[in-house]
Amino acid sequence: MGSIVTFEDLERIVPELRRQDKKIVTTNGAFDLLHVGHVRALQATKNLGDVLIVGVNSDSSVKKYKSDKRPVVGEHERAELVASLGCVDYVTIFSEPDPRAFLTVVRPDIHAKSGDYTAEKMIETPVVREYGGEVRIIPFQPGFSTTALIERIKVIYGSDT
Repeated sequence: MGSIVTFEDLERIVPELRRQDKKIVTTNGAFDLLHVGHVRALQATKNLGDVLIVGVNSDSSVKKYKSDKRPVVGEHERAELVASLGCVDYVTIFSEPDPRAFLTVVRPDIHAKSGDYTAEKMIETPVVREYGGEVRIIPFQPGFSTTALIERIKVIYGSDT
């Protein structure tokens, strides 16, 4: 089981991992209503290195880029769920609108994102490449999304929820 840590903790942990010659991999996201698409993407990301550090968007940052109705699950519970996965080593919550501050603290060897992104269009890419890191795209898991899950619940339960 992974540990939930602060940026300050990461500033101590990451140098020690580097001294141990560990390959550090990061990813980030809301992980709201954790589903099998999240799990598969996190497992694939972990397979790229030795240590997986996940940045979880705070509630306030999710509201900014998703909607006022999101997240469904609070940031501490989302972080705990992600940390409980065997492939995850560390989780931190970040409040910034994007993960660049998180990436600047960790300076991963590889930063991975799942979906239909391209590295050239991601705001993370310049930060990661600036210190010699690499950006990788993990294949999207079609049919799995929190939005689709919410829509399915609405169809099944309608106003009975």
